[in-house]
Amino acid sequence: MGLTSQKLQTLVAVFAVVCFAATVWLWPRLAKRAWWSYLARIGVLLASQLLTLAAIGLAANNWGGFYSSWGDLMGSDQGATPGITNGYHPAGVAGVDILDSKPVPLELGGATGSGGTLQQVVVQGSGTGLTEPGYVYLPPQYKDPAYAHTKFPVILVFTGYPGTAQNLITRMKYPTVAAQAIYEKQMQPSIMVLMRPSVAMPRDTECQNVPGGPQAETFFDTDLHQAMAARYRVAAGGAGWGVIGDSTGGYCALKLSMRNPGAFAAAASLSGYYKAAEDDTTGNLFGPGKGDQRLRNENDLMWRLKNLPAPEVSVLVTSSRQGEYDYRATEQFIAAVKEPMQVSSLILPSGGHNFDTWNRETPEALRWLAARLQPPVGGPDGGPGSSPSGTGTDVS
Repeated sequence: MGLTSQKLQTLVAVFAVVCFAATVWLWPRLAKRAWWSYLARIGVLLASQLLTLAAIGLAANNWGGFYSSWGDLMGSDQGATPGITNGYHPAGVAGVDILDSKPVPLELGGATGSGGTLQQVVVQGSGTGLTEPGYVYLPPQYKDPAYAHTKFPVILVFTGYPGTAQNLITRMKYPTVAAQAIYEKQMQPSIMVLMRPSVAMPRDTECQNVPGGPQAETFFDTDLHQAMAARYRVAAGGAGWGVIGDSTGGYCALKLSMRNPGAFAAAASLSGYYKAAEDDTTGNLFGPGKGDQRLRNENDLMWRLKNLPAPEVSVLVTSSRQGEYDYRATEQFIAAVKEPMQVSSLILPSGGHNFDTWNRETPEALRWLAARLQPPVGGPDGGPGSSPSGTGTDVS
């Protein structure tokens, strides 16, 4: 049974309850002054506690979507998978393997028609050799014959760490949010690529080109663009690409756009931070020992704002006045931005660092981001597609 299987979660929970009941029932019989009685008591207590912890752990993992499989949990699902190229890629189309496809529901009362298509994919980086699973959302217009020659803008969507791409579908419902906004003409038709920011799980790469290690930044700003262009009708150049993410994914979104404005024209950070984390999950991101301080500075977004020319990108940052640890840092970031960089903010009165908060921010942030990307090129009339603003009063 898979790690996220509901059957496994139920089975372990039942075993935990049965073991607890058996411990209570057996305890009087084990209350003897004998070595075997001591061992038996220790055994039933350990079994009951371990099963209870396992049940809680499985429930928490299914709620948070931290690990998608046993291999993901144990770290055996690594980024580079050489067999992908030979096993799945059709001749002449390198970069993206489509493993599954299903329609996206609109979930709007009275709505008719398609909400688009969600594809489960594997992306192979031709330059880095890294492989990363994810999902691609195609708006309903993509398969409309009237848009047969249209190239669509692309939004890269990141989870936090150690989340899974499935989180973006089951917990945050990005495809459904986008489908509804497109249907109501609040957002231009856009393709979305939904992925986790680490390309070398269980390591947290912080979207960094690690010296002598995974080249995560190059995978996202170069390999992913090339892979998508080889498989789909996507916008060429950074003007048609945006990136959004929460927590670690938010840091990555800001960092990729600020360091690579030619690859991403706009970014939205939901509760993101502004300096790469360095801990046991990241290892040495900037080189052996204490690493390269120059490289560390260049990945510190506040340092970049103070010491380097501002990039010509638009960014949105979100936080909460109460409940978010990054609120003060977000205020400082906003104050430090200078032209030609543009910054907008969405600040909630309260909200923690969790899915409930991000679900409140996502619809507005997604519309904001799409409005800052190049419209679909070659619409049904042969010209550029429309680009509704999708702005709201909460974004400043």
